[in-house]
Amino acid sequence: MNYIISLLLAHIQELNNIISFLFKFIVKNIPLNNLSKSDDNSLFSPKYRKLKVDNLPKIIVPKKKNYKSLLKKYSKEHDGKILKPVKHRSNFVPSKKLVCPCCSAPNDYIYDNNGGRGQYLCKVCDTHFNTQNLFNKDRIYKCPYCNKSLVPIKERKNFVIHKCTNPNCKYYLNALSSLSESNKIEYASFPERFKLHYLYREFDVNLFKIDLYDMPKNASSLNFRKFSPEIMGLCLTYNVNCGLSSRKTATILHEVHGIKISHVQVTNYAYTASVLIKPFVDNFNYEPSNFLAADETYTKVKGAKRYVWFVIDAIKKSIIGYYSSEFRDTIPCILALRMAFDKFKVFPGKALKFIADGFNSYKLAEQQFKLHNMDFDVTQVIGLTNDDKVSTEFRWLKQIIERLNRTFKFSYKVTNGYGSDPGANSHLALFVAYYNFLRPHSAFKNDVLNHIPELDNIELMPAKWQMLIKLSQELILSKQSP
Repeated sequence: MNYIISLLLAHIQELNNIISFLFKFIVKNIPLNNLSKSDDNSLFSPKYRKLKVDNLPKIIVPKKKNYKSLLKKYSKEHDGKILKPVKHRSNFVPSKKLVCPCCSAPNDYIYDNNGGRGQYLCKVCDTHFNTQNLFNKDRIYKCPYCNKSLVPIKERKNFVIHKCTNPNCKYYLNALSSLSESNKIEYASFPERFKLHYLYREFDVNLFKIDLYDMPKNASSLNFRKFSPEIMGLCLTYNVNCGLSSRKTATILHEVHGIKISHVQVTNYAYTASVLIKPFVDNFNYEPSNFLAADETYTKVKGAKRYVWFVIDAIKKSIIGYYSSEFRDTIPCILALRMAFDKFKVFPGKALKFIADGFNSYKLAEQQFKLHNMDFDVTQVIGLTNDDKVSTEFRWLKQIIERLNRTFKFSYKVTNGYGSDPGANSHLALFVAYYNFLRPHSAFKNDVLNHIPELDNIELMPAKWQMLIKLSQELILSKQSP
């Protein structure tokens, strides 16, 4: 045994000598200090280039007409004369199946406009078109700088990238002229490393029609056969308030209260409570201020990463938007922001101070909200130190949301990762309910953030959980009644 240990120690020493040699070689021969941050893209991988979100494009919705109405109008304006069909004088006669995409006029009123090369003219509505005309589309996107139609160039998950390919576009020419000489040389060889053309991302999911407040169908009932509502309140108190796992909660109930209950039953209670309480939490009148902060943090479900998005009222400290997602992208970001903005009776618009980190999804979300008449500005606080005026002014808002993330991580840590997505969503809903209505906050003199009159005269926490469930049930019933 001693001989084997001696061999292992000798091998470790040999590896250490090799590492030391390589480290000295790198320091001596590779000038790492020259690789400082600069504007030269050749020093850095292009995939780390910061996303730039351009202004919204011009959106044109083609308006269709009715050729019968147009023919009647023509007849009235010309003293009863009828618009005669087209007399074709060339060999290029449009197909009999061809109709005008704008007014649906039949083949008799359509000219071949360019000698069989695919362009046509409708005599009724005076519209030029081809087989791939704009009337076949729901909307047309045009560059706001040159008014040319954007071209779809790439399809990504949940969105399509449209690009302005006009070489004389003002946006492109300005971006090209701003490049340094070295970057121009690199651009000639690697144009994909630079963003010079105007781009727009069109999402193929209507994120503003997704139901944020739907309830799962597999929630268990509150018909207690073996236990009681009091025991359910105890389970929630230990599991949520005290941050104990379901197994430790079951152990405490057995060893302290003499209640034999399995950790699976504790989990079922938590899941059912989260389903019932969520409508009350989401529909509460928070009356938010105009200072909001947003951030995302990660959790794990069966060992795989999941992301939790929070939007907090920085003044009143309430969580007014939250969402759990599998991916860290724009869609869950928009859904979390939607939930937060729904709390406003009147959206504050430009008066809203919305703070986030440098993640590009917040800027893309800002652009999508502008399409729905919700115009606000995202202020991005980047880094850990106040290196600019924006960071100096708004750092305090970023610190509030980071503090919330740490509080959530403390409650999540005991779970050692969730076993399922419903379990993760259940914990998130209960955490928000506890944080907003039951947790004492030192910034508010150890008082709760939002007072509920029915809870003020209740001293014991299990009874408060029961009352919260009761209030939520009454809200659900009131919404279901005609």
